[in-house]
Amino acid sequence: MNQFIFKISFIIIASILGSCAKQSSPMGGPKDEEPPILISSNPINESINVKPEKIDLEFNEYIKLENPSQSIIITPKVEKDKVEFLAIKNRVQISLNQELEDNTTYVFNFQKSIQDASEGNPAERLKLVFSTGETIDSLTVTGKVDYWFSKDNENYKDLLVGLYINEDTTDLFTAAPYYIAQVDTAGKFEITNIKAGTFRAYAWYDDNNSLKAEYRNEPYGFITEPIEVKENLNNLHININRADLSPLKINRSSSSGSNFDVILSKDLASYEVKHPDKNEKLFFRLKENNLRFYHTELLNDSTQVELQLIDSVGAKVDTTLYARFEESERNKEKLEVTSKGPIKFTKLIKAKLGFNKPLIDINYDSLYLSYDTASTIPITPDMVWLTDSTNSWTELNISIPINDSIPFEKYKLIAADSTFKDVENLWNEKPFEVNYNRLKSDNLGDEISGIIDTDERPIMVQLLDTKGIVVVEQYLEESNEFIFTKLEATNYQLRAYVDRNGNKAWDPGNINLKIQPEPVYFFQDEKTGKRELLLRGGWTVNEQTIRKRRESGLLINKNEHKYIDIERLPLEIMEINEEYFINN
Repeated sequence: MNQFIFKISFIIIASILGSCAKQSSPMGGPKDEEPPILISSNPINESINVKPEKIDLEFNEYIKLENPSQSIIITPKVEKDKVEFLAIKNRVQISLNQELEDNTTYVFNFQKSIQDASEGNPAERLKLVFSTGETIDSLTVTGKVDYWFSKDNENYKDLLVGLYINEDTTDLFTAAPYYIAQVDTAGKFEITNIKAGTFRAYAWYDDNNSLKAEYRNEPYGFITEPIEVKENLNNLHININRADLSPLKINRSSSSGSNFDVILSKDLASYEVKHPDKNEKLFFRLKENNLRFYHTELLNDSTQVELQLIDSVGAKVDTTLYARFEESERNKEKLEVTSKGPIKFTKLIKAKLGFNKPLIDINYDSLYLSYDTASTIPITPDMVWLTDSTNSWTELNISIPINDSIPFEKYKLIAADSTFKDVENLWNEKPFEVNYNRLKSDNLGDEISGIIDTDERPIMVQLLDTKGIVVVEQYLEESNEFIFTKLEATNYQLRAYVDRNGNKAWDPGNINLKIQPEPVYFFQDEKTGKRELLLRGGWTVNEQTIRKRRESGLLINKNEHKYIDIERLPLEIMEINEEYFINN
């Protein structure tokens, strides 16, 4: 009997203890919407002359930790992989497992990492500040981060701003910063409790939560010159964009069938081939990172070829190699044709055809424009030219004027089989067709015109469709006024960039060479803040202004109009929201 009572008592006691140990929300009652409140901390907030090995936080309710190693920002930087975080009931314990620096103010910014156990409500604006020395450092740096190619509703999540001690050799690609802050939903940031000194400033999108930037695929930005923090700085501005800094090199070069391949480490922005037989006997094409050479006569022999390769960040490789061409029984790559140009037009069809290999001949008898089932317009050599940006002979332009006397709307460009002959003496095996549609006159807008609010030249102005594809562009060298006429009535965006190096392409800059990206400006409606611009049939949309945007830099004294980060003259002063900025 006694044994039976003992067993029953043991089960009851075990059940009570188990229910006490389990953290769960009570049954019924209103939903808990209150965040946890900090009751006490050790060390106490803003303590001085402390060098804790552990930090203890006590809250008014049971809590949990959400991804603390990534969400909790500690400045100045510590060895984060040594720090241990633990949540027990209503307490958080942090074991630092490392020696803190002398005479240094530390800030633990918990963000949304500490949440109540029942509903996950995060503690609000929770920070712990203490100093290992006599004083609390109190300097701050505030500002804003923006994307050069931003959208109407940009997501600023995972954007970080970091300060690196100027004398250190680390940067945003190699180590976590000395001071760090996360950007809020409006792109603004605040770095607090900074010790006076000179720093290099960066911003980046930290997609993998490494506290470092990935120079191949994560957007980042920088201030060109170090900033001196000896007082509060309130106008640090950093624009970010992608700029692949991986080294440009030739990974491999070898014969491929009867051709010769040069495999590159990354895509090119431009390239130049130098050879006495270029486009007579020696031909080439670039496909992604594969530069392939063809020779119409050379077999089992090699020839010297000079190459100049340039990537998107302006890095150059000048080299000379020997391209060897060998006999091969391997099947030759078939000639393929694709359409690359616009399919809508008003008076002139601007066809653009792309080829996977260089062309050497066209049979014009089988190349024509068809309309009205049986009517045709022959394509003649004076309508055709090859794009000569690289002289690779892989892009064909065809300009076909359509007379107003022809009343039809639908047209078809037809290339029968055996119309195009490539460098390996292969003709296209299949017919190629592409349709074009003439815009109705009542579906045409008359004009979009305006100015770009900058004195810099030259400027590339682009009209984009709603998918961000360039519809038409103008290159302005003498004026800042633009005009686009006879456009499809639809929604557009206006974009402009200052072409500082004159290559008619936007350049993302090079952080290693301290070259900032070329400025990019968008038209934005001053009332709605949206970038979309509506053009209706018969409308004229004029006097549109594409306003300048602030470049990366730091406003020191708005009354004196001074910036750190000045790279060129003359300086241009602009007024934005009652503050004056001088752009670097």
